[in-house]
Amino acid sequence: MQAVVDSVKNTIVGALKGTGEIANAVTETASGAIVTALKSTGAVGKALTEAVADVASGVIQGTSQVGGDLGMAAKGAVVGVLKGTKEVGGEAIDAVGSTVQGLVKTTSDVGGDVGTAARQAMEGTIEGAGSVGLKGVDAVAAAASGAIQGVAGIGRTATESVADVARGLIQGASHVGGDLGAVAHGSVAGVLRASKNLTGQTTDAVAATAGSIVKATAEVGGDLATVAKGAVEGAIQGAKDIGVDTAEAASAAATGALTAAGDIGATAVAQVQRAATGVISGVKVVATAPFTK
Repeated sequence: MQAVVDSVKNTIVGALKGTGEIANAVTETASGAIVTALKSTGAVGKALTEAVADVASGVIQGTSQVGGDLGMAAKGAVVGVLKGTKEVGGEAIDAVGSTVQGLVKTTSDVGGDVGTAARQAMEGTIEGAGSVGLKGVDAVAAAASGAIQGVAGIGRTATESVADVARGLIQGASHVGGDLGAVAHGSVAGVLRASKNLTGQTTDAVAATAGSIVKATAEVGGDLATVAKGAVEGAIQGAKDIGVDTAEAASAAATGALTAAGDIGATAVAQVQRAATGVISGVKVVATAPFTK
């Protein structure tokens, strides 16, 4: 509801003008807003996802209004939402995905850096999950999927934004010891969930996302095989979720991962090819385009 967005935004503006301390102010505001909203509307289903999305939007709008650090705001918001959701007994995994989706979408709307927002939101997810006893790998996958859905769409600009977000997610997870395979899984699944179909543009976006993940993983010294397989598994899961051809979606992810590996080197290609092709999750996966230089 707009009332929740405005209330959170105004609280954030007041807090940041008074102290300038973003992380704590946002965490406490988000936590309190979730508790208040869900105690009055119920802590399950649509009421939860709408409430956390409204809180996320208010946090970013308020922080942007006073020129605050949107990345730090995103991190604080995720931690706060998880704390508030736990207090009222809500479904934390749903809360994570909806919160990060709202944070990234609103950051894009206000002209902020979506890659930074995704990176900090992922750090907040891992930190917050640990504090409330939530299984880290599930939280990471939900956050990644939500982040991608926050910017995913059709067209070159949207594809570039998705690549920026995917890179930020890998960086954030790597910085705090998160599961990079879960990031890859959630990211690619998120592309398909946002698209809701499997056009040529969607397969291009799946390939580009998988490629961005592989390159970002190489930059942080992560395991390329793990993320490549995670990307393909995410494509298969995302395709199942929306009822489209799993083999075609998986092939797009594998091709994108291998193309990126080709830009890294022969060893990377060998690692990714072993991990991302063959039979994965019951689906025969074949890369359909040249992927070496």
